[in-house]
Amino acid sequence: MRPASSDASFRRYLRIGAASGATFVVMDAPPPHEDVRPFVRIARRFRAGGLNVPEVIEVDESNGFLLLGDLGTRLYLDALNDAVRRGDARAIDALMRDAIAALVRWQQWGDVGLPPYDDALLRRELALFPEWCVAREHGTTWRADEQATWSAVCELLVESALAQPTVAVHRDWMPRNLMVCEPNPGILDFQDAVQGPITYDIACLLRDAFVSWDEEREIDWAARYWEQARQATLPVAGDFGEFWRALEWMGVQRHLKVLGIFARLNYRDGKPAYLADTPRFIGYARAVAKRYAALAPLARLLDRIEPA
Repeated sequence: MRPASSDASFRRYLRIGAASGATFVVMDAPPPHEDVRPFVRIARRFRAGGLNVPEVIEVDESNGFLLLGDLGTRLYLDALNDAVRRGDARAIDALMRDAIAALVRWQQWGDVGLPPYDDALLRRELALFPEWCVAREHGTTWRADEQATWSAVCELLVESALAQPTVAVHRDWMPRNLMVCEPNPGILDFQDAVQGPITYDIACLLRDAFVSWDEEREIDWAARYWEQARQATLPVAGDFGEFWRALEWMGVQRHLKVLGIFARLNYRDGKPAYLADTPRFIGYARAVAKRYAALAPLARLLDRIEPA
């Protein structure tokens, strides 16, 4: 038995080999910090629907152990970074197209009994940013006018998210949770899935924590997703410009949440490595804030903790 991957949560994964040469993965999700039941329920539902998620072989719910099928060792993130180093645009595009096609299939399941990505959850996530990133990481205290600015920005972002049609949302559809395998991709880390805004997962894929793309590529892949989603009769906006705006605003909500989570991982959980990627998320959020007049005040709040 050997380590298979690290995780930002309390979960850990171990790879174990059988005498036959086959390998399996053990998920150790210690109660009461983690609950394996959502993972088991979602894995069985989506595997039955033809998506390449791990097979659940054995369950020890009370102790938080699962024995899972093994989707291999090749992370999408590693494959993309290798292709970037080689300058292999075709390989990058092929991987992203597979991820987009799988996302459309994931979303076609519609309402599968997942908890709602509702007003309360969106606001709890946004609240992580001032608590952990602004106050704890940067030691910044907002003035009353800045608090009012933040409240107004939150209203805009929550309103935009809740106005979108809802689908099954993975919440971390990013290269670190996708595996290069057959059929491609393998899908991991979906236990926190919800029923929520249709642009959320494509925003995750295009504006990732660990790899960034130029805007031309982002728009090209977004347009490819939008076209495939329309062909699959998913409820995306009929106008691409409207869809793109919703995607960008949804991305900002996620970026602010992740900035809070990365700081919390450091100060609460003793996992400092994630802080190295906070400038990437500040850059994502600042770029969008400067493109839309309604979000311009957010750029000023970001400049307080990390000047442009």
